[in-house]
Formats: sequence, C-alpha cells, structure tokens
Amino acid sequence: MSLPFDPPLAAVEADVRRALEEDIGTGDATAALLPDIDDTAYLLCKEVAVVCGRPWFDACHRALNPDVAIAWHVAEGDRVRAGTLLATLQGRARALVTAERASLNFMQTLSATATVTADHVAAVAGTRAKILDTRKTIPGLRQAQKYAVRVGGGSNHRMGLFDAVMLKENHIRAAGSIAGAVRNARERSPSLPVIVEVETLDQLREALETGCERILIDDFDADTRREAARIANGRIPLEVSGGVDLASLRAIAEDGVDCISIGGLTKHVRAIDLSLKLGRKPG
Repeated sequence: MSLPFDPPLAAVEADVRRALEEDIGTGDATAALLPDIDDTAYLLCKEVAVVCGRPWFDACHRALNPDVAIAWHVAEGDRVRAGTLLATLQGRARALVTAERASLNFMQTLSATATVTADHVAAVAGTRAKILDTRKTIPGLRQAQKYAVRVGGGSNHRMGLFDAVMLKENHIRAAGSIAGAVRNARERSPSLPVIVEVETLDQLREALETGCERILIDDFDADTRREAARIANGRIPLEVSGGVDLASLRAIAEDGVDCISIGGLTKHVRAIDLSLKLGRKPG
C-alpha cells in the first residue's frame, strides 16, 4: 500500500529519542550480558491489524545500530492476519534486544489506532461522512497518533489549540451571539478556520449565516440531526461528536452529516499483540 502522505519525520526523531532515553537510562544492564555478535530477529503480528508505525520502529533500531538491516514484508497501512511475519532484522544482538521494547511500544500503539480507525471508516463507507480524530491523544504522541489515524483512512480534526478556533457555549455567551463570536474570531485570527458548536436548530441557522468553516451539532437526536442536515444542505459541513460508538456510527452517517469526530480512536487504545524475537521464524 502506498500512502499519499509522509510520516512526521521531526516527530519520529523526537519521539524515539525520548523513548530510548526513558527506557535505557544509564545503560541496558541485561543486554550487556549477551555476546555482542551479529544476529537476526523477526517481528510477528499475533492478531488481525492494520500495520502502522514502521518509521518509529526503524528509527528505534537505527538509533542504536545504524547498520541494522530491516526487511519489511508488509507495507505501512496493510491489513494483516494473525501470525503474519511483518519484518526480519539483521544486526548486533545487544542493540536488537535493547531497542525491542521501545520499537514495539510504538508499533503496537500506532497499529491499534490505525486498526480502530479503519474499522470506523469501513462502517461509514458509501456515505458522505468522514471520520475525524480529536485532541484526546496520549500526551507527547499526538503527531504519531494523528498520523496513525490517517494511515487507517481517517482525517485529522486539528492538531492543537493553535490551528483552529473552536467556539463553544462559553465563547458565544461572552460575545453575546454566534455572529459576534465569529466576528471576534475573524478579527483576532483571520487565517484560522472557525468551528462553531450549536445546541439548537435556531443556533444552526445563525451559524450558517456567519460563513464559518464547520458547525458542530451537539446532543442532537436522530430526527433533529436529519433536520439539521436538511437545513444546512451542504452549505457548511456538519460535524457530530460525543456519544458515538461503532454500533451507532452507520446510522449517524446516514443522517447526512459530513464529519464524525471520535476521541476513542486515540484515547481508548488496546495495543496490538506483536512480538520481536531473536533468531529466525520457525517453519
């Protein structure tokens, strides 16, 4: 699979440096017991998953042994079956063992996010709805997890508090109206997209007149959601967030909304079962 985007290389370098410093500290006391000889290793996936995290995995091993040879048998973004051989490695035994945990931590976490995202994307296939992530990420791994969402076929909402204006109830109340809040946002941050959260259909109508970039409909039941989609009529994208799970996802998408943002893609992470073992894979 060829991805239409590149990994965030600066984040990969920073993430790996931080992870190795945290894990190795003053030195790997256990790996020092091994003879420092050339050896092989193999990476195995023990369950169905979407593969994600290769750049972080590679960087962990190359940070400790620049000459390590890593042969990948699957591409980033491939869906694999349980028991799939993902990669084989050739390098120094101590470096292979020392890099094992950090490299697996990245792979199992990012593959988990990509896998869950792919399941949600599949659930809305054929509708107009896009699956978005949120800022509910593991601290320090936001760029990595948002990359994993893209690998899984989802889209990124916003990276942080700096790249979009999100107007909610308190901001609107302070400004006196939705129109006033949007006007203030345009004056203060003219280059940033403005997203407005609304709680009623009347507020939706007001938000539509502002020309904001997206409208978040909050706590609308199915009938009200469908009416909101009819009123908006594609003029400004509608986003649904909160209380969304895989079981309810298809019905929400079929109501005609444009985006569904789901914190669980990055927040409720159950690591994919991977293992890295010295030697050659049996059989």
